[in-house]
Amino acid sequence: MLTSLGLVLIGLVALVVGGELLVRGASRLAALARISPLVIGLTVVAFGTSAPELAVSLRAGFAGQTDIAVGNVIGSNIFNVLFILGISAVVCPLIVSSQLIRLDVPLMIVVSFLTLLFGLDGRIGRGEGILLFGVLIAYTGWLIVQSRKEIALVQEEFEHEFALHNGSSKAAALLQIVLIAAGLVLLGIGSQWLVQGAVTIARLWGMSELLIGLTIVAAGTSLPEVAASVMASIKRERDIAVGNVVGSNIFNLLSVLGLTAAIVPGGVKVARDALVFDFPVMIAVAVACLPIFITGHRIDRWEGGLFFAYYIAYTTYLVLAAISASIAPTFGAVMLGFVVPLTVLTLLISLWRHRKIAA
Repeated sequence: MLTSLGLVLIGLVALVVGGELLVRGASRLAALARISPLVIGLTVVAFGTSAPELAVSLRAGFAGQTDIAVGNVIGSNIFNVLFILGISAVVCPLIVSSQLIRLDVPLMIVVSFLTLLFGLDGRIGRGEGILLFGVLIAYTGWLIVQSRKEIALVQEEFEHEFALHNGSSKAAALLQIVLIAAGLVLLGIGSQWLVQGAVTIARLWGMSELLIGLTIVAAGTSLPEVAASVMASIKRERDIAVGNVVGSNIFNLLSVLGLTAAIVPGGVKVARDALVFDFPVMIAVAVACLPIFITGHRIDRWEGGLFFAYYIAYTTYLVLAAISASIAPTFGAVMLGFVVPLTVLTLLISLWRHRKIAA
């Protein structure tokens, strides 16, 4: 038992350090290509901080623990919005870019529905995984093209954020490549230890691999996103804070889940429990972002607090279900049938008031 806990903790440390090295190296290297802060948040930082999820899901998929692979993605997406975005907004209200509202959040919603549709037959197959990954390639290419159109002021902001100057040398670029390589190595090692320890603990405690993926693994692999978004919020780099969360969620579905389904023989099996409860929660969380983001193009502290409270409620349900508590079905029904619709109604009223004032 202690050995398994040790593997989980050491694996998490290796994932966090590896993710930090990867983000630091990739961000500075991308700056040499003159990519804007929002695009960095949506691509390099988001993809880099999601690398632990990719490493863990691939490792779990090849080991036959596909419930961990799927639970890791769903749990990470829920954690990213409810916990990370919630905490970041509580620290400092977040300004939302119009691009996020026009393209990235709608894309996150559409892809969330698409993955549920693919999984309805109990499996996300290789062809469906390739399709998801293809969407990611097209999306990333579009972002890079758009970044070239950024005005000089945005480019200056980016240079200030990453402390880069025109005199960046080849030696500096080489150093970033070394950091990226070191980060990838640590991610590979950390993912192996984390999955091995988590599976052992799940079996000892009688917990399902899906639950382990939705909680311990999802929260653990999302630690780089926590650090990146909260620090960006504290530094008032709000484009990076919000873009990191939205970009990570898109990456998790299109790359982590898509690539795992495309590479693992037979694709990825999707548990019925995930289809009935966890996928709908993930989609509801994604949809909830749109009216919040549109209302004033910002996420206020009360909205961040609401997100955080929902994460506590969601985790509480998972724990109650794990211990076979009789109240769990009632608690889940109240969340899905009353609290979530009430919140959606509140957000729609806020949106209507905002539109009325704007008119």
